[in-house]
Amino acid sequence: MTAKKKNIENMTYEEAVRRLEEIVNRLEDTDIPLEESLASFQEGVALSRYCREKLAEIEYKVEYLLKEEQQTLQEIDCETGNNAQDDDGSEST
Repeated sequence: MTAKKKNIENMTYEEAVRRLEEIVNRLEDTDIPLEESLASFQEGVALSRYCREKLAEIEYKVEYLLKEEQQTLQEIDCETGNNAQDDDGSEST
């Protein structure tokens, strides 16, 4: 594993986004050498991938928690004999 990859994995999501913004700003500067542009682009791609993975991970956790909460509510309704109700108070079928 490269040092940059290790460094990225130790970043918070917010740090990664900040670094990505720095890279984008740097790449917009037309006076940087080609090799530096390529290295920055590669780091940006890795940061972008890391951010997407973090967001997907969080989305999965949120979906899991919502499903778990829904299941708990259904179990409580079954135990108490209450019917699930819609937001407007009417019984759902």
